[in-house]
Amino acid sequence: MRILVINSGSSSIKFQLLQMADESLLLAGLLERIGEGEASLHLQLAGAQGQQRSVLAVDHQQGMGLILDALQQARVLSEARPLAAIGHRVVQGGEHFRAPCLLDGASIERIRACIPLAPLHNPANLAGIQACRALFPDLPQIAVFDTAFHQGMPESAWRYAVPDDWYRNHGVRRYGFHGSSHAYVAKRAADWLGRPLERCNLISLHLGNGASMAAIRAGRCEDTSMGMTPLEGLVMGSRSGDLDPAIPAYLNRVAGLSAEAIDAALNRDSGLKALCGENDMRRILQRAEADDPKAELALEIYCRRIRKYLGGYLALLGRVDALIFTGGIGEHAAPIRQRICADLDGLGIQLDLAANQAVNGEIAPIHRPGSRPLLVIRTNEELEIARQCKALIAKVEPEKRI
Repeated sequence: MRILVINSGSSSIKFQLLQMADESLLLAGLLERIGEGEASLHLQLAGAQGQQRSVLAVDHQQGMGLILDALQQARVLSEARPLAAIGHRVVQGGEHFRAPCLLDGASIERIRACIPLAPLHNPANLAGIQACRALFPDLPQIAVFDTAFHQGMPESAWRYAVPDDWYRNHGVRRYGFHGSSHAYVAKRAADWLGRPLERCNLISLHLGNGASMAAIRAGRCEDTSMGMTPLEGLVMGSRSGDLDPAIPAYLNRVAGLSAEAIDAALNRDSGLKALCGENDMRRILQRAEADDPKAELALEIYCRRIRKYLGGYLALLGRVDALIFTGGIGEHAAPIRQRICADLDGLGIQLDLAANQAVNGEIAPIHRPGSRPLLVIRTNEELEIARQCKALIAKVEPEKRI
């Protein structure tokens, strides 16, 4: 069974082709700058050196055609090696989608109805879906939602204390994101602990340019840091995270900033970028080591916010079987993990400094004896999407299969 996973952005398409018999990666790639004149196609064949070439892709339809050609030229896709399904990452599924779904006219319209909740993401996701459906009209196409993992949260976690009609009429509530990543690393942590996922209480920290945390009770999301949009929660690369909700109205009154300008600033010009002028954690750590005060302050604010959420989630769950670090920063930035875990012995968190510096492989324990487990786990959202697609295909009636 070969499953193609598509992550479609406004001007890009990331993709992976996986062989589900052994969950091996056959080909991965990125098509970027779609519709911007000369586009760029990056390919990574398993076990081979990466390739890059310039192409013409005026829209997602043409882009998917180029990706199909690349799969065929790499001989990982043919009549003898067909696709079983295409899995699409969709950012916002609203309240309707609590699990993956087969894409048809009705489900696509429901995804379209969620555009007001994710105006930057869902239209791009739909562009990839429509392009793939045009190329593969008879192939099962499945949507896997970033928000689905968090739909099991209790109402006390997802309700805001705002007028009821805001929720009833406009969908104002907490949805959460990065669900595929949190789900994947939770399962990997349960395997490492040697117990069923439903017997695990976990805290996962997905730290990248976008960042979120999840409190997981008995394998299900109990709470998460992102809210109605990915802006809520932790300090991120260019997003502010939590702030006083009166600030936008204040800036409108005293500075004349429009709602659109404030929203753009909070999403694209805030976070680490606002604090020290850049959002590349590697550069910020280098600057902090060179005693750059702005970089040091940015790191202090970044880690302080994470520690506040960590303490809250420890209290919320009561028993926590493991903490998980994942995402680009969570997996690769040892100094950040060290700052987060510093002086938390009273909470049962004791970092092994040598193990923290020597992280390698898909799962790496970084705790000292006597500590609750601290795990660095390499996330794989594409594999999680493919697994969910495979499970859904197995449930489909024989007459609906290819």
